[in-house]
Amino acid sequence: MENDWKHRLGVVFSTDPNYEFATDETPQQQTLPPQQQNLRVWRDTKGRAGKTATVVRGFIGSDDDLQTLGRMLKKRCGVGGSVKEGEIIIQGDVRDKVTETLLKEGYRCKKV
Repeated sequence: MENDWKHRLGVVFSTDPNYEFATDETPQQQTLPPQQQNLRVWRDTKGRAGKTATVVRGFIGSDDDLQTLGRMLKKRCGVGGSVKEGEIIIQGDVRDKVTETLLKEGYRCKKV
């Protein structure tokens, strides 16, 4: 069972007997099927010390599904990378491979 008190740190005590504590957490989005995803693939070098990276943005769904998609793309391209803040970052300029892989998996994607 998850500790409930950790989410209540910094909350002032209430004497109202009907008070219900509500967290600011937003529920996870439902993951859209691949045919309804509109992904954008482009090359980026900003903030990476001049190194080139391929970035995939536009995924709508849960973090677990995004992690799974990122893992699959990294494995198919044979390179490293990460998944941060709703985008998949893959090392190197592999836009063609990523676009081809996403199209084979049924995703709608566009190379920008």
